[in-house]
Amino acid sequence: MSNEVIPLAGVVGWPIKHSKSPALHGHWLKRYGLPGEYRRIALSPEEFESGLRKLAKKGFKGVNVTIPHKEAVLKLADSITDSAALIGAANTIHFHADGSIGADNTDGYGFIQNLRQSAPQWNPKTKPALVIGAGGAARAVVWALLNEGASTVRLANRTRIRAENLANHFGAKVEVVEWNDVSEAMDGAATLVNTTSLGMEGQPELRVHFDDAPLDALVTDIVYAPLITPFLAKAQARGLETVDGLGMLLHQAVPGFESWFEKKPEVDEDLRQAVLSA
Repeated sequence: MSNEVIPLAGVVGWPIKHSKSPALHGHWLKRYGLPGEYRRIALSPEEFESGLRKLAKKGFKGVNVTIPHKEAVLKLADSITDSAALIGAANTIHFHADGSIGADNTDGYGFIQNLRQSAPQWNPKTKPALVIGAGGAARAVVWALLNEGASTVRLANRTRIRAENLANHFGAKVEVVEWNDVSEAMDGAATLVNTTSLGMEGQPELRVHFDDAPLDALVTDIVYAPLITPFLAKAQARGLETVDGLGMLLHQAVPGFESWFEKKPEVDEDLRQAVLSA
């Protein structure tokens, strides 16, 4: 009889019941015939630190971290990757054999890999990008676009002070534009990104037009319910290439899965359908 320990991982959040991550990782475990489990773990902010340390002692290889813990986890981690430090949040945690906790942020990686897979000709270098929103997701997207060589990132948010704070975090290459000037700020940009919840099911749409957007601009939305948001639909009507937000979720999961289950998984249409139907 084998005494081999089954690798354990999961996703920690509050609430957590709506997470698509178990369907995502479960699909990969089944596809590759790997031993292992990936679980939903509900931890309130009050029990987050003690709960996370208990998971490490229970033999978990690591966990994904989602709202509202992505910033708090940096205070607990013993080591932090450059991406997590620069973004100011972590979404992937590794429990090391010596009991230490390592924090990483793969959201920016997932954002870029989604665009590269879905729009291989996309070239963000030397041109501006426009990012709408200044929340946690925007931090990862801004970091990723600057890392990919965007000349500047134009940043717009309904509450201007949040955009200014984010711009100050990243420095001179991030320029704040007025919320009412979003449509005009598309002029000359290679990449147009909505990181707000506007356009999500149950939310009002993002009121913009694409008249000033270059015809070779790539438009993406991190929302994936619905897959084609009003933002993307308007861009398509203008004839612009669009990429939906589901791929960002799928690709950001790759580094964690590879670390925990020792297999680099593939993001393909079968995975998309498995997650959409979950």
